[in-house]
Amino acid sequence: MTQALALGIDIGGTNTIFGIVNKQGQILAQGSISTTAYPVIEDYIEALISGINKLTKNIPKGSIIGIGIGAPNGNFYTGEITFAPNLPWKGIIPLAKLIGDALQVKATLTNDANAAAIGEMTYGAAKGMKDFIMVTLGTGLGSGFVANGQLIYGHDGLAGELGHVIVEPRGRKCGCGRHGCLERYASATGIVITAEEWLLSHNDETPLRKHASKITARNIHEAALKGDSFALEIFEYTGKILGFALANAVAITSPEAVILFGGLAQSGEILFKPVRYHMEDNMLNIYKNKVKLLASALPDADAAILGASALAWQA
Repeated sequence: MTQALALGIDIGGTNTIFGIVNKQGQILAQGSISTTAYPVIEDYIEALISGINKLTKNIPKGSIIGIGIGAPNGNFYTGEITFAPNLPWKGIIPLAKLIGDALQVKATLTNDANAAAIGEMTYGAAKGMKDFIMVTLGTGLGSGFVANGQLIYGHDGLAGELGHVIVEPRGRKCGCGRHGCLERYASATGIVITAEEWLLSHNDETPLRKHASKITARNIHEAALKGDSFALEIFEYTGKILGFALANAVAITSPEAVILFGGLAQSGEILFKPVRYHMEDNMLNIYKNKVKLLASALPDADAAILGASALAWQA
């Protein structure tokens, strides 16, 4: 009997990764292409299908039962990417149809954070949970809200945009066109902006000054690990804003846990400690000390593919 397999595709602002996954969560083959190298969507689809075909050439025909796609601003109901600020294609892109038609397999699309939430529920730290919030800390900040065992999509498929909750009125300009969104403060991009602003406005001695022309979240993390007070204060500030926002989010769905996923979340306790403190400090009393703050349990290198592939099993 042919083994049932799923194809998971994760479309990031920089790269797209894809893989063939079995029901046990094992990735049998994987590949990647650059997202930014293809500003024309038709060229991107052609390159993606070419990459996928290389993976599937030795797979028995008909064994891939579905395709799951995670992408910024992905709409589960329509299968479209809608005005994604961190992707090279503007407007509304019928991505699930384009990929599904090209491969002749049903394709299901959702936003990348929702895909991560489904992956966590299927393979990771949220296995067995019915109520949790997934927060992805990458180029931007994404989120997926699960309540009563169901992902919350809203009436139009676009629910759960925690990254675009305004935490600083008239604050930093966001790619969505508004000002002060959470993702401009609590994400890999946001923490870099904080460092750049503070290097100009503060006189502190810090090893980050040698990276000032092209600072990265990794530079800040490495400096913090070495005890640099300036970098540690940046993490404290980032954690304060994220913890405040999470305390508000908890009041909406009363989750069992908040799970942090993505590059910035890999900073460990340097980030988790201030987030946990400020989340609890701002929490409504009825929720205090009841909500776990967890790191994703999906393997770092495979999490995005597993999250996307889990969507195919649910389709």
